[in-house]
Amino acid sequence: MARSAYVASPGAHVLVIDDDSAVRTVVRAALEKIGCVITEAESGEAGLAAFAQERPDAVVLDLSLPRLPGLEVMSRLRDGDDSPIPVILLTSRASESDRILGLELGADDYVAKPFSPGELAARLEATLRRRNPRAGSSVLEFGDLAIDNLSRELRVGGEVVRATALEFDLLRFLAESPRQVFTKAQLLHHVWNSSSAWQTEATVSEHIHRLRAKIEEDPKKPVHIVTVRGGGYRFDG
Repeated sequence: MARSAYVASPGAHVLVIDDDSAVRTVVRAALEKIGCVITEAESGEAGLAAFAQERPDAVVLDLSLPRLPGLEVMSRLRDGDDSPIPVILLTSRASESDRILGLELGADDYVAKPFSPGELAARLEATLRRRNPRAGSSVLEFGDLAIDNLSRELRVGGEVVRATALEFDLLRFLAESPRQVFTKAQLLHHVWNSSSAWQTEATVSEHIHRLRAKIEEDPKKPVHIVTVRGGGYRFDG
């Protein structure tokens, strides 16, 4: 069943799934400072049960869970959910392959451990804000590609293409400035509300890769999102 648009904090209900009680305590303290209401789960099984019962506004999910792995939890969170809620992954810096797979499964963002509680809070706020449609927003159209800012839908050839919040905002940001080149660092700043000090620039490349697979006729020969050698990316329309 589709749900209504997500509300940003304060008051956002966040489910934190992590088997480490110390980490949960740190996350709870950071998110309560920005007005969030927190539910904690110490395992993947408990997290899925809480998710089904409470339908939170966002999930913070540790990938290194025992018994039921975080990637399996991520997959189940997205299974059959036609209005996916924001999910931020907590990962170790060594688990790049798991991080990429988590993004492919539909995660909106990730924070690498050890993390700054303030950084996590800022990233969650940015993710929740992205879920709120802007009143009066228009549709950007480029041939068979349409970016609907009000409904936050991507359409290719009239068909809706499912995209995460970050994928949508990355594409919209590029499309609002056609032909302008943005470096990965600039995209981290403007779209992720982050920097290379906290977020690897490789996540930009991964999101570009997944966007191309969704909107380009031939992702290996993109016509919308073009790589600029030594510079970054630009949107060609």
